[in-house]
Amino acid sequence: MTEVLRRGLLEGVTVAFAGGAPEVARVCADLGAEVGESAASPDVLVCATAPAFAAAGGGLDGLRDAEEAAFGATREVASAWIEAGRGGKVVLLAPAAGPEGAGPLRAALENLARTLSIEWARYDIRITAVLPGEDAEAVATLVAFLASPAGDYYSGCAFTLS
Repeated sequence: MTEVLRRGLLEGVTVAFAGGAPEVARVCADLGAEVGESAASPDVLVCATAPAFAAAGGGLDGLRDAEEAAFGATREVASAWIEAGRGGKVVLLAPAAGPEGAGPLRAALENLARTLSIEWARYDIRITAVLPGEDAEAVATLVAFLASPAGDYYSGCAFTLS
């Protein structure tokens, strides 16, 4: 982990994961977050789309399955936040650039983050997309940063890592 983030940064923050992302979960936990596959009322939802994309064989089927899974998980958690009268953060984590057909999924997630950030801004729900390169540690560090209080300043953004 880089020296940018300090231990305890995510104390009191609950981060739920849809689709996995063990490296991100490890970094968030190391920074003090409570992490899990599903949490009753998370502060942050990380939707990792690479597993669904790969499971469907990539291409258009992978695009459809991964995007629908991310939107479904996001809608479910956001609906609970709206009903409870509280906000939260969603990080849409795209597959790394490279697998055939990953480009359209990356673009779809960027568009989803921009669109939902506008629609749900009034509910204090912030949505970002992370479009990773190959460095898993950099991806995990960026997601942890977005889950932190400093991430409160970002919504509708797509972060492209090389």
